[in-house]
Amino acid sequence: MGSLSISHWLIVLGIVALIFGTKKLRSAGSDLGGAVKAFKEGVGGDASKSAGNAGATPATIEVQAKDVTAR
Repeated sequence: MGSLSISHWLIVLGIVALIFGTKKLRSAGSDLGGAVKAFKEGVGGDASKSAGNAGATPATIEVQAKDVTAR
């Protein structure tokens, strides 16, 4: 058993579209896209787009690493 070919994926996509309908799939896709966009903004720490930090620059935290090699 190998991987599925393009024709298999098109058949699966057609069946899914028949079951759920294109309107429901379109709204699910836009919801997923919005969630991914919000996640990227949250992880990236984009201060210019967040409501609470309009115009603020992100702070830099400096730390010193310690050598913990076994002696």
